[in-house]
Amino acid sequence: MSAALAAPATELLRAIGPIDCDLHPAPPRMTQLLPYLDAHWREAMVTRGIDGLDLSSYPPGAPISARPDWRDAEGKPAAGLDSLRAQALDPWGTRIGILSCLHGSIAMYSEDMGAALARAVNEWLAREWLDHEPRLRASVTVCMRDPVQAAAEIERCAADPRFVQVLLLVNGDQPLGRRSLWPIYEAAQRHGLPVGVHAGSVYHHPVTSMGWPSYYVEDYVANAPAFQNQLLSLITEGVFQKFPELRVVLLESGFTWLPPFLWRVNKTWRGLRTEVPWIDRAPGEIIREQVRFTLQPADAPPGALEPVIEQMGSERMLLFSTDYPHWQFDEEGPLPAGLPEHLVPRIALDNARETYPRLRDIQV
Repeated sequence: MSAALAAPATELLRAIGPIDCDLHPAPPRMTQLLPYLDAHWREAMVTRGIDGLDLSSYPPGAPISARPDWRDAEGKPAAGLDSLRAQALDPWGTRIGILSCLHGSIAMYSEDMGAALARAVNEWLAREWLDHEPRLRASVTVCMRDPVQAAAEIERCAADPRFVQVLLLVNGDQPLGRRSLWPIYEAAQRHGLPVGVHAGSVYHHPVTSMGWPSYYVEDYVANAPAFQNQLLSLITEGVFQKFPELRVVLLESGFTWLPPFLWRVNKTWRGLRTEVPWIDRAPGEIIREQVRFTLQPADAPPGALEPVIEQMGSERMLLFSTDYPHWQFDEEGPLPAGLPEHLVPRIALDNARETYPRLRDIQV
C-alpha cells in the first residue's frame, strides 16, 4: 500500500468532490409534518394533542449527537438547509449528499400511523430539502413494523429518482434476515435501491442481550454487536441468495470489527454449512460483494487503520461519510489519519457510484 495520510486531507477531498453517504437533517416536529399528512391523520394528531411532538430517534442534546459549532441558537443541530450547506456540503466540496432522516415513524407500534408518518417524512424531505438543493438525495423512511406497507412506500418513492436507498434501523423487532421482512428487500432490489441499515433502535426490546442498560454510552456502544448480529442474520437466512442484486449499506456502524467477524463466520460456516445449504459460497465473499460500510465513525487509532482495510480484503467496501451533524471528528476534516492516500478517490467517490445505481450518472 502507498504511504498513509498523515492528517485529514481536506484539499484532496475538495478536489475529488465526494459523495457523502450519511447526512442527517434534524427530524421534523409534528407541526412541520401536518401539511404532508392526509386529512384523517392531520385531524388525529390535533385531536389526540400530539401535534407538537418532536419524534427524534436519538437524543439530540447528547454531546456526541452534534459538534457544538454545528448547533443553532436553540441548541438544535442540522436544523435547516443553510446550516447543512455551510457545515456539511460546502467545506468538503461535496457533490452529492444522501439524507437519512432518523425520525420516530420508523419505530411506531401502530402500523397505520407509522406508515402515514413515514410517508409524510418522505414528502417533507422532497419538498423542503431536495427541491431546494440539487446536491441532495434521500433515503426512503419506512415503518419497520409493517413490511407490506413499507414496500408500498418504497414503490411510491421510487418514482422520484432523488430517493436512492431504503432506511432501516439496526435494532428492530426481529433479525433483519427474517422472511417477514423480505417484501422490503424485494421492492428495494426491483428499483435498484440499496438498503441502508443505520445505528439506532425502535426500542421495542432491550438494546443489549442482557437487558436494558442504564446509560446512553452503553446504548451507543451496543450498536456494534447489533450490526454483527444483523449481518449474520442476513447471511444465514439467505437474503443475499434470494436477492442477489441487493446491496446493504451499514451506516454509522464502524468497520474495524469486520476482520475478526469475517474470520469467525467463515470458520463456523465451514463446520455447520449443512445447516444452511442455501449459502453457496463463503460468507466473507458474500459480504465483500453485497455489503458496504460508511467511513465514519472510523473507530481505530491511526496505526491500525491500514491493516484493518487490508484485512477486510476489498477496497470497494468503504463509502465516504461525515455522519453530519454527529460528532465523529473535529475541525481538521472527516478523513481519518492513517487512511492510505491512494484509496481516497475510491472511498470518496467511486465506491458510492458503484453501490448506488441512481448515482452512476453523476459526472466526474
